[in-house]
Amino acid sequence: MKVTTGSGRVLSKFLSRSVSLAVMLLCLAGCSSAQQMAHHHTEPAANPEPMQEWAKQRLAKSPRHQEWVKIKNGTREVNAFVVYPEVKNKATAVVVIHEIFGMSDWVQVLTDELAEAGYVAIAPDLLSGMGPKGGGTSELAAAGGNAVGQAIRDLPPDQITADLNAVADYVAKLPASNGKVAVGGFCWGGSQTFRFATNRPGLKAAFPFYGTAPMTGQSPSQTVDKGALAKISAPVYGFYAENDARINATLQATSDSMKEVGKPYEPVTYTGAGHGFMRAGEAPEPAAPAAKGDKEADEKAAADYQKALTAYKANKKAREDAWVRWKKLLASL
Repeated sequence: MKVTTGSGRVLSKFLSRSVSLAVMLLCLAGCSSAQQMAHHHTEPAANPEPMQEWAKQRLAKSPRHQEWVKIKNGTREVNAFVVYPEVKNKATAVVVIHEIFGMSDWVQVLTDELAEAGYVAIAPDLLSGMGPKGGGTSELAAAGGNAVGQAIRDLPPDQITADLNAVADYVAKLPASNGKVAVGGFCWGGSQTFRFATNRPGLKAAFPFYGTAPMTGQSPSQTVDKGALAKISAPVYGFYAENDARINATLQATSDSMKEVGKPYEPVTYTGAGHGFMRAGEAPEPAAPAAKGDKEADEKAAADYQKALTAYKANKKAREDAWVRWKKLLASL
């Protein structure tokens, strides 16, 4: 395995902070063709998505055309966010699969950044229709608790595959697309990216970020599903974090299995980074704490800040390096 070097926020302010906290807790828990157009920069009012303020502001400043579409998958409608590149020629499309947190603002930012790099990017809310009133991620987030994570875990695998196939079919046929489709996902979406590669002939490439290969059996006795891997028809390029023992414990078996079934697999692990570094390395830098006059408390706050700052810098470096690699790989398709 190659190892690179590196140091390693609309509903309301209350909901924004609640969603951010839920994201943090879920991550710690183990991030185990008809369509209806909406206005530029705006999602249909029936299903507003929760916003993280820094991401919301970044999206608002984007000059690129963004729109929400509803894509038919049988009787289902999948709400998806599409961003178009400002390029002269038709472009390759990238399907973005969200984290276990569902359709967050960061996912939208990442989708916009892919368009900035020259690609037609589309991110489906795979929780579309899963809310108590038929909404998606934001409706579930508003319900509080672990509703988003639970809904993610309860998604039928075949539904996920069918949704992603419908989205890939849709984006491949857009006038701005050249017909080529790649897929990339993060955390839970990283594992779904690897899995989608086993179910979608014709993909140009799969880019799983800190996700596992398809597995068989029950934990802790799971093994890599070589039968599924044998169905992959596209190269798989993995992006992993050094400080992510749960995922990293599967990488050697994944590499061996991909080699055994004769499938191209190139994993890269980023030094000092933690799980979720693509998002964590793009969020605002942690702020230094203000002294409160309590020596013990101030020292603890200072130590916690230094720890958080070190992690942030490592994640930021990993994200920068991974982004350079990803764009280079996409350009080669």
